[in-house]
Amino acid sequence: MTEDTLTFDRHMLEALVCPVTHAVLEYDAERQELISRSAALAFPIRDGIPVMLIDEARRLDD
Repeated sequence: MTEDTLTFDRHMLEALVCPVTHAVLEYDAERQELISRSAALAFPIRDGIPVMLIDEARRLDD
């Protein structure tokens, strides 16, 4: 990650839940994703903004 890359505000994580299961999310700083283990989905973080759309999520089994 470069200095120009925006980072995710970890405090925002406390307010976000999985849009599918409403479970808590895990932050993966290396991949810049929010992980929902219960839904087996990873939601991308783009320019410091979580994209919480199911169509944009990556399946964890991929």
